[in-house]
Amino acid sequence: MTSDTARRGRPVLVVNAGSSSLKYQVLDAQSGETAASGIVERIGGAGRLRHRSGGETHEQDVTCKDHVEALDAARAALREHGPDLATLGLFAVGHRVVHGGPEFTEPVLVDDDVIAAIEELVPLAPLHNPANLEGIRGARTTFPDLPHVAVFDTAFHQTLPPAAHTYAVPAEWRDRHRVRRYGFHGTSHRYVSRRTAELLGREPGDTNVIVLHLGNGASACAVRAGESVDTSMGLSPLEGLVMGTRSGDVDPALGAYLQRVARLDATAYDEALNKASGLLGLAGVSDLREVESRRRDGDSDAALALDVMVHRLRKYVGAYAVLLGRVDAIAFTGGIGENSALVRREVLDGLGILGVDLDAAANDDGEAERLVTTAGSTIPAWVVPTNEELEIARACLTVVGTSAPPTGDTDHDTARS
Repeated sequence: MTSDTARRGRPVLVVNAGSSSLKYQVLDAQSGETAASGIVERIGGAGRLRHRSGGETHEQDVTCKDHVEALDAARAALREHGPDLATLGLFAVGHRVVHGGPEFTEPVLVDDDVIAAIEELVPLAPLHNPANLEGIRGARTTFPDLPHVAVFDTAFHQTLPPAAHTYAVPAEWRDRHRVRRYGFHGTSHRYVSRRTAELLGREPGDTNVIVLHLGNGASACAVRAGESVDTSMGLSPLEGLVMGTRSGDVDPALGAYLQRVARLDATAYDEALNKASGLLGLAGVSDLREVESRRRDGDSDAALALDVMVHRLRKYVGAYAVLLGRVDAIAFTGGIGENSALVRREVLDGLGILGVDLDAAANDDGEAERLVTTAGSTIPAWVVPTNEELEIARACLTVVGTSAPPTGDTDHDTARS
């Protein structure tokens, strides 16, 4: 993406702020072309920056006490290795926000009221929303003259019907404390479901897709006519599938039982289900690559971990097939979904009752985006690499409008010094 091309297009800086990291990407919202991407890790101390542009990767140590300084480090890397944001003519800054609660059903232009509303939602996402807010505040300080757009992971699932999003719990919980199924990974599910429709040569509004976003965090989504109608994650990202360190579905009575027999309090219970369960709890490691390697070496715990993970996946696919009535495709995405031929094979081999027929050669090797079932398969299964950053950039284009011009100089070192 040259500077001249960027000015004719709509270059967007996408920011994904975690509690101790900041991912960034510069891409054109119209063409989808990526100019640079990177991550600043270990914010709050001696950090590390990894920047990729022009086909090369550059790494360096950085010291960032907060997200503002992390953005400064990212901008310095962009100045040195390209593209320089001072001459790029940025169109907008897009921000990933994990939880939008029931209030946010679409991407929105960030203002003080939006920031206050995201802050009010912190109890629903205490690990994620505070970090997202740090990224937004830092970016607004760094780029005060640009429009900032918040894109919510939960927004895509606001189309869930009441029967799907309502928990059978006391009314006070639901009304006063906003207890319901929210779902997550919505930006990925939206992008992948639409891209899958394109691969099928269909319009999203005429396509039913089961999307399996599988990574360290994992969720399934039933998409009917371009809208989410059910998803495996719930009030929090803990519910649903077996993940790297998260348990997924367990009996709700488990917490009270462990309190009685092990004197485990609510905080310790929550910590264990989120950080010591899933593949880690079953196999002793959270990285699926290591789990697969150990299974090949005869490790019974690793074998069980994969069996439990695959069993849960098949169960959700079967349930969503019934819910949708007609399934036009199954899409695998995320780090595991895109890269683990073993997981795809074991999931799809168990879906014979749905008429799924795996193409073993295509599953084992091929382009990043590819069909992995045979021509005779009743339901095609695809590997579709997700692109949440492009989806966020496109949201900026929708919210800000295609006619809004870049604001000019987007580097504000002088103003902030």
